[in-house]
Amino acid sequence: MEKNRIKYGSYPTIESFMDSIRLYPKSKRNEAIGEFLEETYKIYNHRNYIHPDPLEFLYCYKDPKDVEIVALLCSSLAYGRVSQILKSIDKVLSPMKQLDISPRTFIESGSKSDFKRIYSSFKHRFTTSEDLIAMLVSIKKMVEKYGSLKDGFLSYYDDSNYLEGLSGFCREFGIIKSFFPDPIQSICKRLHLFLRWMIRFDEVDPGIWKGVPTKNLYVPVDTHMLRVYSILSGDTKSSSGIQVAKKIRDFFATWTPEDPAKYDFSLTRFGIRKNNESLI
Repeated sequence: MEKNRIKYGSYPTIESFMDSIRLYPKSKRNEAIGEFLEETYKIYNHRNYIHPDPLEFLYCYKDPKDVEIVALLCSSLAYGRVSQILKSIDKVLSPMKQLDISPRTFIESGSKSDFKRIYSSFKHRFTTSEDLIAMLVSIKKMVEKYGSLKDGFLSYYDDSNYLEGLSGFCREFGIIKSFFPDPIQSICKRLHLFLRWMIRFDEVDPGIWKGVPTKNLYVPVDTHMLRVYSILSGDTKSSSGIQVAKKIRDFFATWTPEDPAKYDFSLTRFGIRKNNESLI
């Protein structure tokens, strides 16, 4: 591997890989893509490739009740330039560190007026201080009602209608449009990123929600993942919302039906690690 250059396995770009198998028959091409996905996963799905990524904040906490709260906050702010995302997350978590209390204790012991006082000047792109405060209050209510975010999620979980259950989970947070669009209609990249972190377990994803199947997970779709999908699949048709999310999920389920989101982290390293100003 060239120094300071991220490659897709043995290939400098994903396009160069596809060029190498362009004349293969479809069955052989699918086999080659599967091998390529596994090679990329084995190379990049490691902790040392996490930075810069919001996921790195989760590893500062050990208690699952803290991790799930931090994960929801981090994933909810995971849009825009990576460097700004990391700064915004740090602004959210710093008051907890300064008070020397855990995120869970901060949420449980804090009131709406406390959150307003602490985060009155907060802003991350389209996310305002009011949005953040509404999120913190909603997390507090869910923890009080169910005991944890996981138990709140499981109260709506439906193995046969995953998106409908997910929509119910989102409704618990009320209308915070910058955080929770309807997963039945929208891509919901940040929500699916949160669930990938919580449900998948490997060297990168913490997977603290034990017992929840990975087979229903959606790939978090951003511009980079959409580009990767388009190149690998050859699908250049225009689509939006949940339809594109379903297409991408089904595409990767061709190789890992029990874990469609498996390759998300490794395939997005190139777009995120090229420089800290990359968009995610």
